[in-house]
Amino acid sequence: MWSFFISLVVLIGGYLIYSRLSERIFKIDGRDTPAISSPDGVDKAPLPKWKSFLIQLLNIAGTGPIFGAISGALFGPIVFLWIVFGCLLGGAVHDYFSGMLSSRNNGDSIVNLSRKYIGKVFGVFVRIFSIVLLILITAVFVVSPSALLTSLTNGHVAPWIWMIIILAYFLLSTLFPIDKIIGKLYPIFGVVLIVMALAVIGGVLFQQQEYPMIELINNISDFSKANGGLPWWPFMMTTVACGAVSGFHATQSPMMAKCIKSEKEGRQVFYGAMVAEGVIALIWAAAAMAFYHVDTSSGWQALESIGGDSTSVQEICSTLLGPVGTVLAVVGVVICPITSGDTALRSCRLILGEWLKIDQSKIKNRLLLTIPLFAIVVGISVWNFLDSHNFNLLWRWFAWSNQLLASACLWVSSAYLLKRDDNKFKSLFTSIPAIFMTAVVTTYIFGEPNIALGRFIPMWVAYIIGGSISLIVFAIYLYQLLKKKKIVVE
Repeated sequence: MWSFFISLVVLIGGYLIYSRLSERIFKIDGRDTPAISSPDGVDKAPLPKWKSFLIQLLNIAGTGPIFGAISGALFGPIVFLWIVFGCLLGGAVHDYFSGMLSSRNNGDSIVNLSRKYIGKVFGVFVRIFSIVLLILITAVFVVSPSALLTSLTNGHVAPWIWMIIILAYFLLSTLFPIDKIIGKLYPIFGVVLIVMALAVIGGVLFQQQEYPMIELINNISDFSKANGGLPWWPFMMTTVACGAVSGFHATQSPMMAKCIKSEKEGRQVFYGAMVAEGVIALIWAAAAMAFYHVDTSSGWQALESIGGDSTSVQEICSTLLGPVGTVLAVVGVVICPITSGDTALRSCRLILGEWLKIDQSKIKNRLLLTIPLFAIVVGISVWNFLDSHNFNLLWRWFAWSNQLLASACLWVSSAYLLKRDDNKFKSLFTSIPAIFMTAVVTTYIFGEPNIALGRFIPMWVAYIIGGSISLIVFAIYLYQLLKKKKIVVE
């Protein structure tokens, strides 16, 4: 239990200290934000700070800090270290800079920011991966709630019916102004997500004799590798993305960058929402380890056999909390992916609109951009339902593309700091997590045994390739760091 509470204290304390450091390095000022300087009544609209925080939390969360954290429990208590330090030093910094850079550039997406601060070629690369990632996320977040709702209705309502209902909601939410649906419903759903997590950890704490928490100090080892699973490096970092570091968030932060009323709100909205997601991930990882007794071979195998999906969430909630837990499971695991899926589609529309320079204040233009994207999502969703293995394949592609975008966003932030500030070494604030995530994603691409390259390359070779690529990238950064001349970029 102490490992959990110490991790929780470090997360909260880290927010109070490191978020202010992030703010100082970014150098906020009193300039108008897009919601004040150029509101359009659709995507740019001022919202109260508390509402922006809850919407941002729900936008970035989805089922990531739940499903990912439960799967991360298979690595043992070392996952606490990744959630805490990954969140504070990497993920929250990533979210803060992606949101604040967007605000400084009239709500621009990570694509335009990449083009501006690094170059056209890099901008094209980020555009492709952003669009691919957002389409994959939208499709993923159609399938998982549809499957759970079918299970909860004992198969009386077919999954394709739920799929149609969810997709219809996605379409409406993507087209309507942000303050009409998202601004009204998401704060409520955000509170539900927090209450669900608190109820789960409360259930574990009050049943410690039956479900004792596993302490880190006595278990600093890789449970997954010990039980014949994948090693913690780099797979723990791709398994637990939301709650630690996730590139998907770089596509979501610009949405709230268009709604905050001053730069002072960025610390609570962007950095704060990421830390809140880290707390949720910490809770679910601790609960899964205790509930399934992953420190035993049988317990580890039990969790590994079902993984971090709706089944494990339903088991944990219903057993720990009874009928109330079942309701929470339904609300949490259904609402969370739906509310992330629709904002993913919305972000994809915004990125396409920027690219094609289409004014999105008119409904006909929003339809022009949304319908083709919607058709692709429908096609992928149908493909998912044809074979259960298709979802696992989709999730693996999402895992590495997500973290590739995370490393790209951190490099964009580093380029901004290099070009802007007298103290060039401030760019290390974002470049260190950037090189870490570069190593994670390159090693994953070459070592994951279930995707093309990993089927032919031994893990030790993947380590060498990932490390070598990362060193080359870092050498390029150091060259830019040492030759840098001051160029004021605001």
